Amino acid sequence: MATMLKPVPAQLTITPLTPSIGAEIAGVDLGAPDIGEAIPAIRAALLAHKVIFFRDQNISAAQHIAFARHFGDLEIHPATPKDQPTPEILRIAHGPDSRGQENYWHSDVTWREKPSLGSILRAIEVPDVGGDTLFADMHAAFTGLSREMQRFVTGLTAVHDIARVFAGRLGKAPADLHERFPPQEHPVVRTHPETGLPCLYVNTAFTSHIKGLAAKESAWLLDHLYAQAANPEIQCRFRWRAGSIAFWDNRSSQHLAVSDYFPAVRVMERVTVAGCRPRFDPASLAAA
Repeated sequence: MATMLKPVPAQLTITPLTPSIGAEIAGVDLGAPDIGEAIPAIRAALLAHKVIFFRDQNISAAQHIAFARHFGDLEIHPATPKDQPTPEILRIAHGPDSRGQENYWHSDVTWREKPSLGSILRAIEVPDVGGDTLFADMHAAFTGLSREMQRFVTGLTAVHDIARVFAGRLGKAPADLHERFPPQEHPVVRTHPETGLPCLYVNTAFTSHIKGLAAKESAWLLDHLYAQAANPEIQCRFRWRAGSIAFWDNRSSQHLAVSDYFPAVRVMERVTVAGCRPRFDPASLAAA
C-alpha cells in the first residue's frame, strides 16, 4: 500500500528535470482521500513544467481515475475494448508478441474536435532497462523558429486524421473511422488556454497536411516543424519504475515512447483528461 502522506501544498517538493521541461514531485500520495487539497499546486506545476512525474504511487485503477477527474472530464479512447469495466483507462501493453509502436513524436488525440488537456500514465510493469519516455517543450519548439517562420506558420491551419494511426491498429477502413471522428482542422500554432503561450501544434502521428499549401510544400514544412521536437535542449527523458506516474500537458508538449526493450514486457495504463478546441490568439506572440 502507498504511504498515506497528507497532500498539502507545503509538503510538495518539486524538482525540475531540465530548465525547459519536466519536474518530479515528491511528498504526495495521489490515492489519498484528501488529494483535492494538493490539486491547485499540482496543476500549477503542470502548467509551469509541461510534464510532471510521481514515484512510488501504488494506486488502484479507481484511484487513478479519481485523481484524473480533479482536472476535468475524462475521455474514452476508441481503442479501449467495449466490455472493459473501466473504459476511462487505455491499457498499452507490449511484449514478445507486440513491439512498441509509440516511438514517434506526438501529442495525444489531436484528431478530436477538442483534443485532450493532458494524459496521466501509470507504469504497471516495466523492463529492467529501456522503455523510457521522452518529452519535448512545444513552446520552446516554436520560439526556436526564426521570426519570419514564426510569423508565417501562425497563419496556417493543419488537418489531423485518426485514420493515420488507428485504421491499421483497429482494422477499420478510414471512411468508417471518419463517420465518428472526421478529420479536424487546428491551427499550426495554438495559444495555450491557461498560460497564453504559443506552442507548435502539429505532430507526426496525426497531422496529414497543411491547408492551402501544395503537397510538396506541406510535406516540407511539416518535416521542418516536426524536427523542432528532436532538439535535446528542449527535452527531458524519464526512466520508469513500477508505480511511477507521468502527467503531461498535451497542449504544450509532445512525447515519444522509446521502443528499445523488445521482447521485454512493458505495461502502462493511461487516463486522458478532455480539453478544449485549439485556437490561436495573435496577442500570444508577445509572450513568445
